[in-house]
This record gives sequence, structure tokens and C-alpha cells, in this order.
Amino acid sequence: MLRRSMPVGPDFQETTKYHYSKTFAPGLHVHPAPPITVYDASLPRIDLPKPEVADGPGLWETIARRRTRREFTGDPISLAQLSQLLWAMSGVTFATPDGAFRAAGSAGGLYPNDTYVCINAVEDVKPSLAFYEVPDHRLCLLGEGAYGFEMARAALGQTCCSTAAVVFVWAAVIARAAWKYSDRAYRYIYLDAGHLGAHGQLAAEALGLASVNIGAYYDDEVAGIFGLDSQQQVIVYMMAVGKPAPEVI
Repeated sequence: MLRRSMPVGPDFQETTKYHYSKTFAPGLHVHPAPPITVYDASLPRIDLPKPEVADGPGLWETIARRRTRREFTGDPISLAQLSQLLWAMSGVTFATPDGAFRAAGSAGGLYPNDTYVCINAVEDVKPSLAFYEVPDHRLCLLGEGAYGFEMARAALGQTCCSTAAVVFVWAAVIARAAWKYSDRAYRYIYLDAGHLGAHGQLAAEALGLASVNIGAYYDDEVAGIFGLDSQQQVIVYMMAVGKPAPEVI
């Protein structure tokens, strides 16, 4: 009689545990990836407005108001709002000669999760796909076109991805963390993504925008939309943000 193997989820949890008798050696078989992803210099860029770092609604007030809202008007948000969202999630908040710290924390300061954006409706920007270049606080445009319906289909038919002004996609460069943490890196990558999603929802709320974090999607299809190798850059999380539709009571 064949013995059934442990289901993938519990097996992952068990095999990536720390024990007093077992810690994870650095992933010596993994070559460290570059600390940031760099796209061809010939691609067009959009410089983002400088983010605001003072004033705005209070933290406790923002937390109390935060809700998941998936109904959007389809109206555009401003480029300044997009800038603020990106900075609040992944922007540089403190720079040193040895590196830069970002708004949301990351295990070992490795920041394996890159931010991609499906732009559906942003003032003065054509619908397009973009990559957030953290050091320069700007967008690298990967291709023009309306991809909202493709994003919705890839998100298991969640129409909020087509009516949102923007959809953020986080893709993890596994080797950027695995060289140090081996298989334990997978846990940290998803924890890091949770920090990004939480920062994103609070920033959206502070800007008067609606947001919904998304974990249900066809991984390879989302990666394909942005031209990513889904083995090297794993899609770990998404978030749709837009102008809130009137709430139905």
C-alpha cells in the first residue's frame, strides 16, 4: 500500500521551521541576485512627484477607517496620488552610504519584492504597464495599452482589477533572499508582501481612495502580462486601488 505524502502546505510549514537543533545555512547553491532590478535605459520613464512626508490624517484615524473596498468608479487618480502610494509602500525613507531603507520593512533589508503597476486610469498617463524604480522614485514604462480586463481575467475574474485606477503587483526575486535564508526565504518573502499590502491600504485610505488586496490569481498569467519569468520572479500579492464608488447601504 502506497503511503500518501504530506500535502504541500503542511509540508512547507514543517520543512521551513527553525529548531534549536536545526537552522538554515545560507543558500550556497543560490547566486545572489542584484539588489535591484534594472530595465533597459532606452525604455521611457516617468518622474513621479515628490511624496509628502508630513501632515495628512492621523495614523490612528486612518487605521480606524481602513476597510477593504472593491467597488471603484473607474475615474482616474492623480499622478501625485500614485506617487504617494508607491512611496508609502516601497519608497526610500532613509539612505546611508551602505544602502537605503524603505517604507515597509524587509527581512535582512533585502527587499526581494519588486513593484509592478497596471495603470488603467491615471491623469496625464496613458494606460500602460510599468515598473517602479525605487532609487529614482520613477516609473519605467514597459508597454502602453489597456490591460485592465486581462488583469481581471488573471485575477480569477475579479472585475475590480478592470475598474480600479491602478493595480499593483508584487513579484519576488527569490534569489535576492534565498542566498541568505535558503528555503526559509519563502516565508520572509510572503511576510514582506504582507507589509507592503498593509502600507498600501493605509496609504490609500489616507488619500481618500478605495483599495482591495488580492491573493487569488493565476500566477503564470499575471507574470506573463508583465513579461516576467514566473520561475525567477514569483507573483506573491496584488492590490487594486481607485476612486471609491458610493457605498450601498
